[in-house]
Amino acid sequence: MNENRTDNIVNSSPLGGRRGGLEPIKVGILGAAGYTGGELIRLLLGHPEVEIVFANSESNAGNKVYDVHEGLVGETELEFTSELPFDKVDVVFFCFGHGKSEAFLKEHTIPDNVKIIDLAQDFRIAADTHDFVYGLPEIHLEAIKKCRHLANPGCFATAIQLGLLPLAKAGLLTHDVSVNAITGSTGAGQKPGSTTHYSWRSDNLSIYKVFTHQHLHEIYQSVKELQDGFESSIDFIPYRGNFARGIFCTEVVKLDNSDVDVEALYKDFYKDAAFTHYVDKALDLKQVVNTNKCLVHVDKFDNKVVITSIIDNLLKGAVGQAVQNMNLMFGLDQTTGLRLKASAF
Repeated sequence: MNENRTDNIVNSSPLGGRRGGLEPIKVGILGAAGYTGGELIRLLLGHPEVEIVFANSESNAGNKVYDVHEGLVGETELEFTSELPFDKVDVVFFCFGHGKSEAFLKEHTIPDNVKIIDLAQDFRIAADTHDFVYGLPEIHLEAIKKCRHLANPGCFATAIQLGLLPLAKAGLLTHDVSVNAITGSTGAGQKPGSTTHYSWRSDNLSIYKVFTHQHLHEIYQSVKELQDGFESSIDFIPYRGNFARGIFCTEVVKLDNSDVDVEALYKDFYKDAAFTHYVDKALDLKQVVNTNKCLVHVDKFDNKVVITSIIDNLLKGAVGQAVQNMNLMFGLDQTTGLRLKASAF
């Protein structure tokens, strides 16, 4: 990223909460026609402290939001717009594809009083060239409350990190970690592709980006933040699943000391977390679909631990976590607007 980006975001001093708490948080959404944009609109329409001011989509300008996001029929008369009225909002969500957020900020000026929540990967890695805070509430709660610019974590990264971080905090990740995680088709975005259309995805399973997935960078960043000196490898194999939404992740960790009470570590680490919960028995993906929860379970076999972590990739893995972060940034209870029921339980 070059100097043009910081020139277009003026000053980064924190804004103290919501303008006296008397008005709703006014929201703008960029890239509003995709899966994350539609899911974000769905959440914010039910948020008691939010007003959606604009939903930007160049290609859909003038169309009703429900013409694209058909599940919103009867919920709103909001129309997509090509306009960018940043002077009328308190926060803007970037629901762009990866790489477009940085480019957008080089070409547009965001007023100083407008907070930014970016759902792409452009600013997730800490650097001197930007001031975005990495928005994983389980480890950055206080920083999120104070920040103006936030990089929302990736979906696989969220599930994998929440499975590993209690062990990292205890300094127990001293060997290579094996990770397998399967995601639903919505993780590939709304634009159809050769591996997302129904006839290919149905009754099928495949792997991709073996050991090279882009989310590994942010996973390493968080693990090293909690466990200084971590030098082992995280060997991640992602799978494409034949279902629409959700991530089911398993991680295998070898411990040097087989006497560690791993379950106690997890329960203590997540005891105050709003949406991440330790569960004492094996998990089912349906427990989290349509919720902002991450559920975690561990099984110990002598000196080996198998961690299971599950999320909804569009919610805790994307816009649910983004709304959780917005709540924190504006001084609200982080669960506001996010008390969602699992779709099948």
